[in-house]
Amino acid sequence: MIRVGVAGWDYPDWAGVVYPARASRAFDRLSFLADYFDAVEINSTFYRQPDPKATASWASRVSSKGSFQFTAKLFQSLTHAPTGSLSSRAPSGTARGGLDSRAEARAYRAGIAPLLEAGRLGTVLMQFPHAFHDRPENRAHLEAVAGLLPGLPLVAEFRHRSWDNEGAISFLRDLGVGFCNIDQPALGATLPPTAHVTSRVAYVRLHGRNATNWFAPRGTGGPPAAGRTAGARYDYFYSPEELRPWVERTRSIAASAEEVFVIANNHYRGKGPANALMLRSAVSGKRVRAPAELVAAYPVLQEMADPVQTRERKVPRQGRLF
Repeated sequence: MIRVGVAGWDYPDWAGVVYPARASRAFDRLSFLADYFDAVEINSTFYRQPDPKATASWASRVSSKGSFQFTAKLFQSLTHAPTGSLSSRAPSGTARGGLDSRAEARAYRAGIAPLLEAGRLGTVLMQFPHAFHDRPENRAHLEAVAGLLPGLPLVAEFRHRSWDNEGAISFLRDLGVGFCNIDQPALGATLPPTAHVTSRVAYVRLHGRNATNWFAPRGTGGPPAAGRTAGARYDYFYSPEELRPWVERTRSIAASAEEVFVIANNHYRGKGPANALMLRSAVSGKRVRAPAELVAAYPVLQEMADPVQTRERKVPRQGRLF
């Protein structure tokens, strides 16, 4: 099955583009997106451990959405820990450098448990940095991370082209870890577009091709703000011609994988949702439904989408969580 969706849902710059311009504070953005997409990637779990109360709320808010699935990024303390730190533990179980990797893995599992129990967790995305090259010590690090999370459907995202080789593909296949095929600016040693399948779950992430801002420095300690400067690296809109090769790759990947997730991460001003709907229409060969605001913002959608006027819905009474 091919599921197409977007990365995240709480962006102020989507007001009037994806969401109604004057939506109330109680407007349920997540439930709204689940009317148009098969999946949503949770980004907040990369920056902080998931809160089981929040994930239970998210599962509840999509309970009527058929086969809708979440993907969740793994907490960065595990993917971005110093190489070798997870496999060089002190006797207490605390890794070299002060990271208690077992405790971090337990906290992550507990946080996403409501999604698993509800049958709404499609996969966990392990996003590694560009500097994480295909080297023996990094393979050992990845294997250690996977070993901390047995039973979870895992996918690894690499940014460096060194991972595009048969040895790395076989390594991931033996681990049962999926390969995240990405689209990103073609700069230096960045990973080019691929169509690898190394587990039952396959993944595609479209980041945009904003080469000017791709390696621009960002603040630390939390997710980027939604303002113009912080979101600039994802300010890119794919034309139908640029998406066409990904339509073919997605179909090819689906022939070898049980589940395929295609996630548009070029979120600036709703470009990701627009491109995701364009790709969903192209893959299925059918017209799709789209928020009227989005069709107005990106008129190219008129060729493949039917605009739907927004009907406001509210987050359940426990309050808005992210």
